[in-house]
Amino acid sequence: MATTDTAPPEHATTPAHRDGNVLRWLTAYTVSLVGDSVYFVALGWSAQKAAGPTEVGLVMASGALPRALLMLAGGVVADRFDPRRVILGSDALRCLLILAVAAGIALTAPALWILVAVALVFGAVDALFVPAVGALPPRITSPDQLARVTGMRSLSMRLGQIAGPPIGGLAMGLGGPAAAFTVAGLLFALSLPLLLTIRIRSLVTPDAERPEPGTARQDLLDGLRYIRRHRLIGPLVAAGAVCELGLTGTLNVGMVLLNAERGWGPSGYGWIVSSFSAGAVASAALLAIVGWLPRAGLMMAGTLLVGCAGAATIALVPTLWLAAVLAAVVGLNAGVFGSLDNALIQTAADPAYLGRVTSVVMLTMVGLAPLSYPLVGAAIGVWGAAPVFISCGAFAGLGAAMALASDAVRHAELPRRRPGVAP
Repeated sequence: MATTDTAPPEHATTPAHRDGNVLRWLTAYTVSLVGDSVYFVALGWSAQKAAGPTEVGLVMASGALPRALLMLAGGVVADRFDPRRVILGSDALRCLLILAVAAGIALTAPALWILVAVALVFGAVDALFVPAVGALPPRITSPDQLARVTGMRSLSMRLGQIAGPPIGGLAMGLGGPAAAFTVAGLLFALSLPLLLTIRIRSLVTPDAERPEPGTARQDLLDGLRYIRRHRLIGPLVAAGAVCELGLTGTLNVGMVLLNAERGWGPSGYGWIVSSFSAGAVASAALLAIVGWLPRAGLMMAGTLLVGCAGAATIALVPTLWLAAVLAAVVGLNAGVFGSLDNALIQTAADPAYLGRVTSVVMLTMVGLAPLSYPLVGAAIGVWGAAPVFISCGAFAGLGAAMALASDAVRHAELPRRRPGVAP
């Protein structure tokens, strides 16, 4: 396993929001996320210009397949090698790929097969990038700052989602697909110098507990066994997976169909989604500012339960403004749950398994959760929105029940800030 640099002394005394090393990482991550969003805008509009609606869906879905299939392998790579180097390599590959596509499209019209190939390669590289990013926070900050870093990372993700599409749309309007792909590639390039300046600390596993190196398949199976046997991480990963399966389809596909059913139209959908995002941003800001919450395990399970209840009843309210309020409540609670779940997992995980643990968590989000989309759409077409939302909310609530049934989760706590560290 690759050795890592020793972190500077500031990690022992400086909270994450004042730590230059963390802020450089966060800036690089944010820039890369904005580049992701611009890339997806460029890809979608390029496909629309090259073919019809069916082909647009094919192109946009192409990247999800290798991302889901290779995500677990990406976790093995992140654990075998320095995750910073994996991030640098994958970000450089994305930069070169997108700039090459921009140059090709500038010379000729975007062909459908080229766009599919780009999406497939980009998804495969993402399968390396995502687990490595998830394995990095414990290496750039102390355990008592992980909740704050998780909140800061969530804010960064929201900023990428908000800023990326307008930037991509502006680039498309001014220079077409080639300009949009160029902007995305330059954003990836901009993140590289910042990533190069990040120093990471060594997370040394005691020799008695360090797993013997094996084949990639053995490492993968070893990581899955580690998650299954861990008293805290196992229930947390399972609860998160059930939650994603239950809520993701209703909050994405189901919300569109609910608005159509109620006659609230696109503007109503916009209000509900914006309210959900506002709640999620508020929860991320809370974690970023406070940095620690008491009885984290119980609070995590409680916020998940409230979020599930809100998602189950949002199809029962009679007016748009009530639905928007409920969406904000769901977003707030889902954000707190996600941040605490992530912080507890990263705090508890053995350093040797961080990449593989992260890859399994992300696989439930990008691989398993989308499987519910066609099921939710078909069910609403047969029974209507209300019974499907209630059923999905109840199913997601099983995740909260699983968490509450675990003694390790109920008693889980985040590390507290050490005395003498400035707030």
